[in-house]
Amino acid sequence: MADPVHKIKTIAIKDMARQAFGWPARMLFPPVCAGCRRHVSQPGVLCGACWPKLRLLEKPWCPVMGTPFTHDMGEGFLSAEAIADPPPFERARAAVVYSGVARQMVQGLKYQDRTDLAPWMARWMMRAGAELIAEADVVVPVPLHWRRFLRRQFNQSAELARAVSQLSNLPFSPSAVRRVKLTRQQVGLERHEREENVRAAFRVPPEAEIEIAGRRVLVVDDVFTTGATVRSVAKALKKGGAGAVDVLTFARVLPGDFRADETATI
Repeated sequence: MADPVHKIKTIAIKDMARQAFGWPARMLFPPVCAGCRRHVSQPGVLCGACWPKLRLLEKPWCPVMGTPFTHDMGEGFLSAEAIADPPPFERARAAVVYSGVARQMVQGLKYQDRTDLAPWMARWMMRAGAELIAEADVVVPVPLHWRRFLRRQFNQSAELARAVSQLSNLPFSPSAVRRVKLTRQQVGLERHEREENVRAAFRVPPEAEIEIAGRRVLVVDDVFTTGATVRSVAKALKKGGAGAVDVLTFARVLPGDFRADETATI
């Protein structure tokens, strides 16, 4: 029978070794707040000043759109948006409201190459999209057009999708859907202009159809603004043979908060 005291000592020594090896890294690259970059105790957390500025999306919400209700409306109650304009996807969820520190994190990921934020943002997304992830078969990011990808060198939606895939142990399929139309940036466009801008902008290539055929696809993006982009992606996936499509984003612009000049990133 193994000596329990010896086992405890071994674990303690290993823990001390991990801390010792980690010390130089902490000294050279101290963890910073995911929002404002002040020094914090551990990576991926927010400082005391930023945490109150993060508004998590919580139930009760519309079971289709994920739009939060001010109070519980009862099982299966749909938002006006879901009833008036039913989406081509089954469900949409987002982790936080697109304001304050959440906006800073999204812009840091996209415009400041803060790809280190993606795994921490994905953890909040896992919490918000738990029911979607439990039923998903494959994770697919909203793609960039190849010309824009060459300029930017990375796709922020793919970084989030990769992190969600790793945390959930779901297959990651970055090439399942392709952006075949070089669209204008959505920033500054009105709602109807956004819809027209991304109309028929996506397509499932023939070689990728086997990856999504009959499967429940989880589409991942950074921000849900009007939903024009993810609607277009969902239509392309359905046309390509997907059995069902759900949408998971880090942030959400709530229906009354949308402005044409909103600094969104879809």
